[in-house]
Amino acid sequence: MQLRIVHSTVFEYDGTATASYNQARMTPRTSAEQIVLHSRLEVWPPPWTQTYRDYFGTQVTAFEVLDPHDSLTVSATSTVQTNRRRAVAPALSWADLADPRVVDGKTEYVRASELVAPPPDLLARAQALAADADTPSEAAGALCGLVYDEVSYITGSTSVMTHAADAWVQRAGVCQDMAHLVIGALRAIGIPARYVSGYQHPATEPVPGDVVPGESHAWVEWWDDGWRGWDVANAVEPLDQHVVVAAGRDYTDVRPLSGIYTGAATSAMTVSVKLTCLG
Repeated sequence: MQLRIVHSTVFEYDGTATASYNQARMTPRTSAEQIVLHSRLEVWPPPWTQTYRDYFGTQVTAFEVLDPHDSLTVSATSTVQTNRRRAVAPALSWADLADPRVVDGKTEYVRASELVAPPPDLLARAQALAADADTPSEAAGALCGLVYDEVSYITGSTSVMTHAADAWVQRAGVCQDMAHLVIGALRAIGIPARYVSGYQHPATEPVPGDVVPGESHAWVEWWDDGWRGWDVANAVEPLDQHVVVAAGRDYTDVRPLSGIYTGAATSAMTVSVKLTCLG
């Protein structure tokens, strides 16, 4: 499937910003399952820019606007060809996963940050699922199903910095919260897990040429002699409709846009994502 993504963010300041410093993680990555055919990041007012890859392999565009401005517009346009393979049978046993080479090699993904740490009752249920599962991937699948069944997707019920434990208590959140809950619980039972951000076309069979509204999306991957993914919010394996932009330990590693500014007191942000299936 070939998808075009246009992701635009506009900041409106209540006065004049004298300078702003930002990082954008809005360029999809090329892998065996998706190829970036075209990408462009445009910023207005025109900035100084530098592009690099961070520790996790995500392309980052750092930019500075040093002229006074009352608004800032960041627009990322990408065309991506996806060709995702269906997941194969689980490869690793619990003993394989406990091998020091796996534990040391995936150390960033086995420690739970405060943002993803599971509450005691979820931890107990995850441990019970692990005890009953023949393989780590079987336990991971059951845990994804548990979070999907018990946490309602309610837009606006949480913020980007809501802790997973709080989303669990209220049994409500969005894709980010569901991913954090699963990631924290997986790590607690010894399964390396990471947070994946990107986009998902909402249609099962997209109509070529139709432009549909979208938003940034999040799902999880756990280690099974290779990264195995699951979209917890939609209870599906990532398909050709999914486009990966970044991966990391939690949301703080993959924020699409972050930065600081000086001058104005406050700002208002407007975000628009448009997805088009090209064929």
